[in-house]
Amino acid sequence: MDARAPIEPDEARLAQRLPLLRRRFPTIEDLERRAARRIPRFAFEFLQGGAGDDGGPARNRSALRSIEIVPRYGREVRDVDTSVELFGHRYAAPIGISPIGMDGLMWPGATELFARAAQRMNIPYLVGTLATATIEDVTRRAPDVTWFQLYPLAADDHRVSFDLARRAQAAGARVLVATLDVPVRSKRPRDLRNGFVMPFRIGPRNAIDIAASPPWLGALVRRGKPAFANIVPYAGGRDPAAFVGAHVGGGFAWEVLARLREAWRGPMLVKGVLHPADAAQARSIGMDGVIVSNHGGRQFDAAPASIDVLPAIAAAVGDDMTVILDSGVTSGVDMMRALACGARSTFAGRAFMLALAAIGDDGARHMAASFIDEFTIALGQCGLRSAAEARQAPVRHATAWPRDTLGGDRP
Repeated sequence: MDARAPIEPDEARLAQRLPLLRRRFPTIEDLERRAARRIPRFAFEFLQGGAGDDGGPARNRSALRSIEIVPRYGREVRDVDTSVELFGHRYAAPIGISPIGMDGLMWPGATELFARAAQRMNIPYLVGTLATATIEDVTRRAPDVTWFQLYPLAADDHRVSFDLARRAQAAGARVLVATLDVPVRSKRPRDLRNGFVMPFRIGPRNAIDIAASPPWLGALVRRGKPAFANIVPYAGGRDPAAFVGAHVGGGFAWEVLARLREAWRGPMLVKGVLHPADAAQARSIGMDGVIVSNHGGRQFDAAPASIDVLPAIAAAVGDDMTVILDSGVTSGVDMMRALACGARSTFAGRAFMLALAAIGDDGARHMAASFIDEFTIALGQCGLRSAAEARQAPVRHATAWPRDTLGGDRP
């Protein structure tokens, strides 16, 4: 990014502000309404949109909200432990921040703000290849909680992919996550209508949207123009967005993932798994876990809700792998639902970005605090004392895919 104002927290002010934010924005819908008024329309629609007929995000949310958990009462639950251990580190709660592509166009400075919030709240931050700060900068800001999501850049036998993994290792990222579900580019009608493609150019219509969004414009002036910071060393002096447009895609074949697994020293997962056979294949090449995800409904509009295939995947790999849910999580109750259906932890992307868009720089801390507070309440309401016990909660999941309906085991 260009030279910009430093992002440093005022902890005393924030401690006073967080309770006010919880009262003003108690739900994700409150954040959505305010975000729509504060950031340009092209940015808001990119954040909220899905692929194809745009039904994926709504399907994720509907499927999660349909899950019922039967509470048990009459048990003392004063001391509730929300923490979860993942790959040798104990985090405050089973929630982490997922990457959002072009995050700096949703809210300038987003990558650094997410890193700062994650470190302070002790939750994982899965920073993406297309973040607007480098992996080196993120690990400096969040040395204890940084994970790295690697996108496939298939040209030249994934030369750039392997170098990004090398950089993440050297910087101290705790976990490497390879993204499976971007073999080709998806069609996102909202982005096409708004001219929101790579490399992004501001046309007259978008300029009007920006002028009508003073909070966003102010953040842009303070932070400078966002860029794909991790890609700059490979772009040869060209616009990194143009390099991304030409190189991202092609997918990760299992053979390439096996080579990455050999090169990476530490825990490694694959993200974008929706079939038990793919989870089993990941296990066979030594992966430590999978993230069950449909990319927030942004890749394939006919894909099932992530939560609906989670039980079959968790049953397929048992305790051999760490299974995490991503896509559609917007509340602490959703975290509870995911754990009751077989996940060890969860990630959320849109919710954290909506909070930044609605509130500004304090938004990510607000969202993390809200998730943890709501999860604590959910545990207490169910008579449970820990995140581990949440996995034993009695649950009815009517829309879950039975494992025997998911077809053969072709890798």
